[in-house]
Amino acid sequence: MKGLKLFVAVVAATAFVSCGQNTKSGQTEADSLRSELELKQKEMDELLATINFVQDGFNKIDEAEGRIDLAVGEEGIRSDKDKLAEQMDFIINKMNENREKIAQLNKMLQNSKNISAQTKKTVEALTKQLEEKEAALVEMQEQLRAKDIRIAQLDSLVGSLSTRVTDLEAVNESKDKVVDAQDKIINRAWYVYGTKKELRSRNIIDGGEVLQNQDFDKDYFTEIDIRDFKELPLYSKRATVETSHPAGSYELVKDEKGQYVLKITDPARFWEVSRYLVILVK
Repeated sequence: MKGLKLFVAVVAATAFVSCGQNTKSGQTEADSLRSELELKQKEMDELLATINFVQDGFNKIDEAEGRIDLAVGEEGIRSDKDKLAEQMDFIINKMNENREKIAQLNKMLQNSKNISAQTKKTVEALTKQLEEKEAALVEMQEQLRAKDIRIAQLDSLVGSLSTRVTDLEAVNESKDKVVDAQDKIINRAWYVYGTKKELRSRNIIDGGEVLQNQDFDKDYFTEIDIRDFKELPLYSKRATVETSHPAGSYELVKDEKGQYVLKITDPARFWEVSRYLVILVK
């Protein structure tokens, strides 16, 4: 009986300790989840506040543009240049603020995994709106010039926009060059054809094996772009492909002189095993 009581006491104590541990573990998980939710909420609040700031900025820019349109249409505008300059200062400052905030928004999108698709569309729309506003300012400058009205702030902004466009074009051109260079590297391959004696002298064939000698003469190969390389005249009535290329991805056909021509019918498959092509001719 005493043994039974002792057993019950041990079980009860074990259950109590286990419960305590589970409670502590559960509390830790709850705290962690709460912290994560608070972080997500803070991130979302910051995002929404920035979006609202940008939208409010655009609304104020619209109002200022309306006042400028009205002023430009009135007689005696030349005597009211100071007010016009003030409006332009206001618009330019708001444009700069919005440009900075939109840059922040795009950075948030890149760094966060919790942004909804709808929010991303909103930021894209604001970015497009900024571009449209910049284009509208350029048009406004042309309207003022037509009336022989020059506003230094507007000239400065349009000059800045032109510089940014030029810089952007230069960046895009540079990117295109990098992408083009990468494409050429990705699509490079090399071929060679020759008699057994010629290929042996260059260690391309060594002891009956192809490209097994690490010292084979790479300079003896011709570099090509696999996107453009479709066929290769071999100028020989006997030819065999020595490197590994999938059957059905190419064919050896004879021309009107009875000499072989390699035709690549499936470039993607042909080059997937090896980017080196070795053909033995006699």
